[in-house]
Amino acid sequence: MGEAKAILSHVRMAPRKARLVVDMVRGRNAAEALALLRFTPRSAARVVEQLLTSAVANAGLKDLGEAETLKVSGAFVDSGPVLKRFQPRAMGRASPIRKRTSHITIVVSPVN
Repeated sequence: MGEAKAILSHVRMAPRKARLVVDMVRGRNAAEALALLRFTPRSAARVVEQLLTSAVANAGLKDLGEAETLKVSGAFVDSGPVLKRFQPRAMGRASPIRKRTSHITIVVSPVN
C-alpha cells in the first residue's frame, strides 16, 4: 500500500486561512476534492488545488492510479516563518504587523 504526497513551503498565506480550505478536502475522493476546490471562492483554494493536482501526478508516477481511484488520506497546514514589519502610528509609535506563512502538505493514497 503506497501513498504519494506533495508539499508546498513558504506560502504567503496565514495558516488559519489555509486550514479552512484543507479541512474541506481531507478524507474525500481526489477527483471530488478537485471539483470542490475549483468552485471554492477562497484564495487558498487555488493554492490547494494546484498542490492536490501535483500529489495526484506524483501518484501517477508511482503507479498508484488516477484521480478517481485516489483519496486524500492526509492534509495539513503547518505555520512557517513569520515576516515581521512595523506600521507607523500616531505620536511616534509603531504597531507590529506579522505576515504569516504556511507549509501545506497533501497526501493521497489508493481507495481500498
